[in-house]
Amino acid sequence: MSRSDPASAPPGPLPYGSSPANRSDIATGNLTKRTVNQGEFSEKDAVIDNREESIEEGSKPVYDHTHRRLKPRHVQLIGIGGTIGTALCTVILCITVCLAEMVTYLPISSPFIRFAGRYVDDAFGVAAGYNFFVFEAAMVPMEVTACSLLIHYWTNAIPLAAIFAIILVLFAFLNVFAVKWYGESEFWLASSKVLLSVGLIIFTFITMLGGNPINDRFGFRYWNEPGSFAEHYKEGDLGRWLGFLACLINASFTIAGPDYISMAAGESVNPRGNLPKAYNGMFYRLTAFFVLGALCVGILVPYNDKAMSDAFDNDAPGAAASPYVIAMDRLGIPVLPHIVNAMILLAVFSAGNSYVYCGSRTLYGLALDGKAPRLFAKCTKSGVPIYCVIAVLLIGLISFLQVSNSASVVLNWIISLVTASQLINFSVITFTYTRFRKAIIAQGISRESLPYKSLGQPYVAYVALVSTTVMAFVGGYEVFLPGNWNVPTFLFSYTMIGVFPVIYIGWKLIHRTSLRKPEEVDLVTGVDEIEEYTRNYVPEPASNPLSRFGDWLFS
Repeated sequence: MSRSDPASAPPGPLPYGSSPANRSDIATGNLTKRTVNQGEFSEKDAVIDNREESIEEGSKPVYDHTHRRLKPRHVQLIGIGGTIGTALCTVILCITVCLAEMVTYLPISSPFIRFAGRYVDDAFGVAAGYNFFVFEAAMVPMEVTACSLLIHYWTNAIPLAAIFAIILVLFAFLNVFAVKWYGESEFWLASSKVLLSVGLIIFTFITMLGGNPINDRFGFRYWNEPGSFAEHYKEGDLGRWLGFLACLINASFTIAGPDYISMAAGESVNPRGNLPKAYNGMFYRLTAFFVLGALCVGILVPYNDKAMSDAFDNDAPGAAASPYVIAMDRLGIPVLPHIVNAMILLAVFSAGNSYVYCGSRTLYGLALDGKAPRLFAKCTKSGVPIYCVIAVLLIGLISFLQVSNSASVVLNWIISLVTASQLINFSVITFTYTRFRKAIIAQGISRESLPYKSLGQPYVAYVALVSTTVMAFVGGYEVFLPGNWNVPTFLFSYTMIGVFPVIYIGWKLIHRTSLRKPEEVDLVTGVDEIEEYTRNYVPEPASNPLSRFGDWLFS
């Protein structure tokens, strides 16, 4: 299939590597080639051109003003940083390869959300966008609340309101003062997570072999007594299955990684060269961290440990409920619990920083496509969607609810709300991929020409689609068990499952959208520009030895 000339293509996102100042040339097809040297943007290039203001609000997409300044190490650590310390489901691989194939073909801002509208149906894209925005924005106050718990591990002298205000101001600083600062800050914050994970794995190996103050060579003792599977609600095999299911649901709450890498696609340098490496590296690194991390927890602490259950029941602050800290206390190891708490604090802050970034870019993507008020499509001179960042930070004020409620109550409210939202998001991604695949087949585009080709398709996508959809409905199963019915828990568990179709059907009826046929899907707009950017891309060497080492490590 021959791709159309830019002059005949409908207005789309700002071509990659081009500045707002030459938009009029692009719109008329007078696109001139120029070397795109990452980071070299003049003040004139950076000034936002408001000539598109004459376009009727919401009638057409507006241009993407974000800048490509995220290096490979930034993108990979953003993906890792948003997930270490949570949980991993094996279906992550299926989701990763589906996203990688679509995003490397057309790396734009808020890609999988905009792809949902472009490859499936406008109404589907709107519902997906607001679903993901709710998820990301709601996670910000959760991380702010978690930060306060970690700080109170050391002292209660600092008022809660002051902690919340300081953290939100720091999020604002890191997300408003240019994406370059965000990428660097997230790289180093996420690096601390990697160091923490590696350190705890080494700690487990040494102590299980007897390298501890009490010389207890406990090895795999707790795998036999009390065992590896806890009973939950019921006795016997059914109880162990319900226990496993409860763990799987909790894992589904925070499973992430490929979506964070995708959100950075519109601001990644040389995306067709770097993103495939980022997707592959993210999966293998996270698999290693989570498999080994889960193994370590099972080695260090039995599931019926009294200190751990008391810590959860009594809302113990900070890392007091951490299996690692409990093991350190039991083995008589001083100082380390404080180091772990400090590292976890950095990890939680890093996760909150990622959520502000991804939430703001989600709203920005909706605004670019006319699905949100045009106000949210405006960027600063440095390419930051300022009003989107402000909107996410305002939602972060929900964390102040903890001032009048316990932290555990606030966290449970948020967790119940967003678990289904995340699973819906993954269902959207995999369903969108199935439509994308049908479109490239119908339009005669060879998969061999794609920058990234995943194996086992379309079956891999169907496995992920079915798995995530089923888990979304199973997430609140506990309220249906005898004696467990609770209206608030039911509503928080299933609210987004009800809201998603309401948004989809409402937008569809109002705007009269229809499911796109494979042969009518737009696989052209924006592709010529990214191919030109890739041809003309000239890498910029790192400015200091540490950055050069990071670039080498994650290249």
